[in-house]
Amino acid sequence: MPLRPARRRRRHAARTALVVLATAAAAALSAAPPAAAADTWTEVGSDRADPLTESQGLTSVEVPAGSPNRYTGIGTIPVGLSVRGWNHVGDPDASYDGYYVEPYQQDSGTSKMFRVQAPGGGWSEYVHALSPGEALNNSWVAISPDGQWMLAGEWGTMTRLLVFPTPGVNAGTSPSANLPQASTVRLDHAVRDVQGCDFSGPTTLLCSSDDPEGSLFGMTKPLLQVDLSAQPGSSDATGHVTALRRLPLRSGCSGSLEAEGIDYDRRTGTLRVIVVSPGFCVLTDSKTYRFTRG
Repeated sequence: MPLRPARRRRRHAARTALVVLATAAAAALSAAPPAAAADTWTEVGSDRADPLTESQGLTSVEVPAGSPNRYTGIGTIPVGLSVRGWNHVGDPDASYDGYYVEPYQQDSGTSKMFRVQAPGGGWSEYVHALSPGEALNNSWVAISPDGQWMLAGEWGTMTRLLVFPTPGVNAGTSPSANLPQASTVRLDHAVRDVQGCDFSGPTTLLCSSDDPEGSLFGMTKPLLQVDLSAQPGSSDATGHVTALRRLPLRSGCSGSLEAEGIDYDRRTGTLRVIVVSPGFCVLTDSKTYRFTRG
């Protein structure tokens, strides 16, 4: 039966109202700032990682120009540090103006140490006394793009990252004084066994996780992205964690591979992650994998 004029007018008015609401909603969405998008990283190649000198961490160095990439492993620990108990070195980082920082830990104790090389070549040591509840592990450091702040992480399942003034760079640091924790990054999702992080932007970190369980993100050994609510500093911030992909786990030997340090080179846009092979294959097919966006 055909609609009567009054009903036709009401139906037309309803359709008009829906169109207006839809248009307004679309305009509001287009005006809103987009949420931070997680990057996609594609494997593009690999290089053999020496088990003694390239098995813990790595970083690209911009100053002086033409500097080679630097690596850490048990074979890079100076004898003078080892005899004093600093027998583990983690994933290092370098500021854009040439300060190079290595994180060290001992088997026991109440402190961790950051060894710094200035652009001129001189070395200095900065010791941090553990805060209540802080883990002894000193797995990695990541220097903020402005150079003033340094993030570090603890081993195990964690919901935070630690923030320090960058030793040797930040004017508030001295080798003769305790290096204090400045603030904390509170994560919105737990992470496990993070072996390295590096900044890929002012508020974006890329991290390698050696998580052997896979219960946190549905995969073992994930590459993580952490989007910070603000640039690191003396005030606490939050971090949104996203699992981007599983790291390559290929070896001629059976057993558990270990994800190690990570580096992002802003000059080339290349991401590199060390993955160490199990058993005898640690000597033959441990790799530093290379990735690019897309």
